[in-house]
Amino acid sequence: MPRLPGDPSAAGWLLFAIGFRLPAENRDWVRHELTDAGWRGRAIVRLMVLMGPVCVALAFLPGPVWLRVAVPGFAFVASVGTVLISADDIRAARLKQHDLDVPDDTDLGHPPH
Repeated sequence: MPRLPGDPSAAGWLLFAIGFRLPAENRDWVRHELTDAGWRGRAIVRLMVLMGPVCVALAFLPGPVWLRVAVPGFAFVASVGTVLISADDIRAARLKQHDLDVPDDTDLGHPPH
């Protein structure tokens, strides 16, 4: 995929994934990331990058094998489910954080916050 104008560096992308505000020169990229087609998928990818190390750390806790698989699996599934359920509100907050307009999604049945 070609890079977009204002693409952040890998460190900038990671900071964005964690929740930090990016500089103004990345505003077009942020708008693309949060509003263009596939924005929910990109939100899940950001979450998976953050949850990967957490799940690996949970897998190394002491206990029987089934528990060392179940606990990280549950943490991963629960976090993905939480992000899917609240993706619209997370997106609205991130857009406001970067001083961008929140799209009016009439298909949601409620106005964005």
